[in-house]
Amino acid sequence: MINHSDQAKKILEEIKKSKKILLHLHPGPDGDSLGSTLAMMHFLTGINKKVTLISGDSEPPSYLSSLPGFKKVKKQSFQKTNLKKYDLFIILDTADLNQITKIDEVKFPGSLKTVIIDHHQSNTKFADINYVDKNSPATCQILYKLLTLWKAKITPEIAACLFIGIYTDTMFKYPKTTSDTFEICARLTALYPEFTKIIFNMENSNDPSRLKLQGIALSSIETHLDNHLAISSISNHDITQNSFSVNNISGSDMANTLKSVVGWTISAHIIEYQPDHCKISFRTRNSEKYDVSKIASSIGNGGGHKAAAGATTNISLEKTKKLIVATVKKIYPKLK
Repeated sequence: MINHSDQAKKILEEIKKSKKILLHLHPGPDGDSLGSTLAMMHFLTGINKKVTLISGDSEPPSYLSSLPGFKKVKKQSFQKTNLKKYDLFIILDTADLNQITKIDEVKFPGSLKTVIIDHHQSNTKFADINYVDKNSPATCQILYKLLTLWKAKITPEIAACLFIGIYTDTMFKYPKTTSDTFEICARLTALYPEFTKIIFNMENSNDPSRLKLQGIALSSIETHLDNHLAISSISNHDITQNSFSVNNISGSDMANTLKSVVGWTISAHIIEYQPDHCKISFRTRNSEKYDVSKIASSIGNGGGHKAAAGATTNISLEKTKKLIVATVKKIYPKLK
C-alpha cells in the first residue's frame, strides 16, 4: 500500500534539488499523457524550474491542441535527447520502459534521477521513485492529489490540463471512476470554467481523412471464437494509398466502437503503421471476467488496464491477427 504523504515528500525533494527536468509523452499519447505532462510542466515552471517536455515517438495529438501549453511540447524523439543534460526525469502515465520509446532500448545515465507517477495495472516500477496508484482511474487524478499534498497553487492552466486527462481516461463511466473523481473535477472546472470549449474542440476536430479511415476500419471487421472476439484493422497499404497522416491514425476509438456491440466480448483494433509493425488497442465489455492487459502483455510490448490495454508487434498484419486469436484462445479457452 502506498504511503502517499511519504512518497509525495520524496518526489518534491527531488524536484527542489534538480536544476533541469525532463518530461515526455508516451508513444501514441492520449489525454492523460498530454494532460499530466502539461500540468506538471506548468507547475515546474511556476516554481522557476527549467523543464523540457518532448513529444517522443509520436506527434502531440492535434485534437488536444486547445490545452494550455500545447505549443510548448518540443517535437523531439527520446533518442535525440541528451539525458546527461538533465538531473531529473519525471515519467508520467508510463507503465514500462517501452512506453518511453518503442524505437530503441532505454538506458538512463547514472547521474539522472527518475520518478514514475502512474496508474497502470501493469506498471513495472523501473524508476528510482515509483508513485503508482493502480486504483486511480487516471494519472491526472494522482497528480492533482500530489499537488494538493505539496500545497501547490493549482492555476487555471494546470486545472484545464488535469481535467482533460481525467475526463478522457474515465469519460466519467469507466471502472475506478468514483465520487472522488467527480469531486476533483468539480474543483478543477471551477478553476477553469471554459472547460467545455476544450471538450468541444477535442470532440469536433475530425477531417474527411479521419472519417475515411474509420470507414476502412469498419469494413475490415471480422469476428472469431464464436463471435466473442472482434477485430478491425488498418493496413499499411491503406495508410500509404490514402496518404493518412499520423494525426489521422492517432486517437482512433475503434476498439471502443467494436466493444459496444452486444456479444462482442473482446475487441481489438490493429494499425499497421509501418510494414510488419503493428499497434493494437484492446477493449472488453466485461473487465471482471476478461482482463485484456493479460492479452496485451502476453503478445509482447504491451500492457495497460483490465478494461483497456495496448500492445505492439513486429510482424505483418495478418500474422498479428492470428497471434491475437491464438493468445485470446489460450488465455480464455472457454470463449471458443
